[in-house]
Amino acid sequence: MRNSYTRRETLKLGAAAVALPAFISASALGREGKTPPSETVRVGVIGCGGRARMIREGDDVKGFKVVAACDVRKDRAEAFARDLSNGEAWGVYDDFRTMIEKEKLDAVMIETTTHARAWITVLAMQMGMDVYIEKPMCLTIAEGREMVKAARALDRVTQVGTQQRSMPLNNWASDLVKNGAIGKIKTVLAPNFIGPEMWTKTTSADVTGPVDKWWDIWTNQAELRPYDAALFQGWGQWWDYDSGGLCFGVTGWGAHSYDQINRALGTDETGPVEVMLEEAVAVRDAGKFAPRETVGGVIVGDTGDVDTGTDYHGMARLAGPRGKVRMRMENGTELRLHLDGDRGPGLGAIFIGENGKIEINRDKVASNPAELVRAADNPGHNTRPETAYHIENWIECIKNRTRCNADIEYGQRSATLCELVNIARAVGRVGEPLFWDPQAEQFTNCDEGNAMLSRPSRAGYELPVVS
Repeated sequence: MRNSYTRRETLKLGAAAVALPAFISASALGREGKTPPSETVRVGVIGCGGRARMIREGDDVKGFKVVAACDVRKDRAEAFARDLSNGEAWGVYDDFRTMIEKEKLDAVMIETTTHARAWITVLAMQMGMDVYIEKPMCLTIAEGREMVKAARALDRVTQVGTQQRSMPLNNWASDLVKNGAIGKIKTVLAPNFIGPEMWTKTTSADVTGPVDKWWDIWTNQAELRPYDAALFQGWGQWWDYDSGGLCFGVTGWGAHSYDQINRALGTDETGPVEVMLEEAVAVRDAGKFAPRETVGGVIVGDTGDVDTGTDYHGMARLAGPRGKVRMRMENGTELRLHLDGDRGPGLGAIFIGENGKIEINRDKVASNPAELVRAADNPGHNTRPETAYHIENWIECIKNRTRCNADIEYGQRSATLCELVNIARAVGRVGEPLFWDPQAEQFTNCDEGNAMLSRPSRAGYELPVVS
């Protein structure tokens, strides 16, 4: 068989890609009703890049077994299987639908590019799969809502990859905030993440010859452009593929930080009512590690926070489009997305209440007064790899058919906060409140913003309809 297609054949391929049965029964997949065929949940991994290797963190999770791997670049799937299968015979595929059909899976982990996750997730759920979805789970607010609807209609167990929701220390500290340990929360401080850039190097007009099959599928809903190594390897920087920004940016790191806000405030199924851009967007550095002010050798205002940027891939030593954004929740709590990457909770937030402050970062907490986090019931730091808790929760919920710690609705709400930052910056109305209806998921005074809630998908890669 040829491994490339003409542009006309590519469009036909896309249309055929969704021409599968809308649902394959559990029994056809080797399952009895909603119960896995044994105590072991058989899992396939879709997307074999760097992040997928976190499955190794689930080695001690009982009842979790990866049996197959899939990547549009089959050579990557083969390498992934060699490195992580411990010598077992995994199925290796370049089409996830074939993998699901042949391997009698119970669930899949979707570790692909962001712009492909919604399409793959809905198709996989239609084929009977419970799903673990890497964060951010979607490219736009509208497609995220369709993913939630599909999960509910098909009764799937979903876990979004915001693993802080399963870390004991993070949940303990979140409950302190939510249960009033520092009184009513007046303000939340969180990072002002770098936003995405626009890819302008090539367009669809530059596609003049046959297109490799894998590149067509990788491109998914985005505009079909010629293969470019910088695009393939750095997709997270570009608006069409992630909306994230350099080094994961607002939707990558923000999905963790802003999800931490929702967990602690108890706003898992709602959102802000007002969004405002506070300064013009410009290319700014994310923090230069300026010396902290000290008095007598003690850092002024220190709450025991960490310089997160030094821990997480140098996120503090970058520059890109940024602009401070402020949001207001329905109860009046303000979210000030102002912090630089070299100070404080890069993967969390600082909660300022009537009676003190609590800072929650990944597996790190601090407070003022300090006694708050020194309580006897503090569970302490992770004793296992950080994602193990999250995978374990997913497997348990697959078996008992309950909602996961990072259910798809919660993933939608944290992704929405990230996208609202992007939209406010793109609209560019400095100092003007944009009013947001968190139930309708629409702006009530900004048609330009509403136009950015969804994007047109390339033919053949539209989200499947779930009735």
